[in-house]
Amino acid sequence: MPQLTVALDMMGGDHGPSITVPAAAQALLLLPELNLLLFGLEEELAPWLSRFQLDRHPRVQVQFCSQQVGNDHKAAYALRHLTDSSMRNALDALASGRACACVSGGNTGALMAMAIKTLSTLPGVDRPALITRLPQVGGGFALLLDVGANISCSAEQLVQFALMGEQAAQHALGIAHPRIALLNVGAEASKGNDVVRDAGQRLARLSGLHYSGYIEGNELYLGRADVIVCDGFVGNVALKTSEGIAKLLLDPRIKSGWLSKLLTFWLKKRLAHLNPDQYNGASLIGLRASVVKSHGSAGSPAFLNAILQAISEIEHDLPASIAHRLDTAPQDSHAR
Repeated sequence: MPQLTVALDMMGGDHGPSITVPAAAQALLLLPELNLLLFGLEEELAPWLSRFQLDRHPRVQVQFCSQQVGNDHKAAYALRHLTDSSMRNALDALASGRACACVSGGNTGALMAMAIKTLSTLPGVDRPALITRLPQVGGGFALLLDVGANISCSAEQLVQFALMGEQAAQHALGIAHPRIALLNVGAEASKGNDVVRDAGQRLARLSGLHYSGYIEGNELYLGRADVIVCDGFVGNVALKTSEGIAKLLLDPRIKSGWLSKLLTFWLKKRLAHLNPDQYNGASLIGLRASVVKSHGSAGSPAFLNAILQAISEIEHDLPASIAHRLDTAPQDSHAR
């Protein structure tokens, strides 16, 4: 199998092959070195493959599956009973070395459970985290994690997320010494719950880590941190709220005078990256290989962006960098 091969769960997300197949076709046009392994239900996937002439494409291999992971499936059920699903087969292809990365827009809980089962976490990682980009007012991006993979976290896991995020920022954003911050309800040292305060104390003691303390939700886009760490409950709410505000302000039905039109024109440039179709592709980091989670409601351009995100991770070999960072971190960060 050629080196640049990505496994795609073609059934994941709200729209399945009607979205994933056009995105796959576009990725093949953009990248002549790319090979794709496609997994899905024959009755739904085959017509779309034929329409886009991927059923006989020389850089495409198709494996039809008998099952699909639905949005309502519990992670434990999917792990035990949906072993011939498109999601599981795509991850198995990654685990066996047939692919270098995997992309799915399916059920987040099931994806995480299956990924841990098939790939395992890196040494020193308790749980993987979903990480995504946030645009900043001065230009560029910050990274936010976790955005939904872990509803609650220990202080130790937040420290692990910080170290993983540091490596992601160095490789994906090109920042030599990323500023790390914890998302909290206030900037004072006394603010927050016990877990966040404990994590802050641990991060402050880590030599070689640029820890800048707490930031609040209104500072997510102000460029005050390069990596913003929180548990998956807080991160997902923050991300989805941001998406909702962006959609509200960019809605063409909101009309008024010239000042509003001028503001809307400016906002379209500033808020474009909050549109899931623009920033789509949250990486499930902390695993032994690259897995990218596409937004469930994403369109074809967004799913294409998720594929391109996976290819970027292959090029940077982020799992190896994270493994090295955790292995060399002071032992205090690993205290249980």
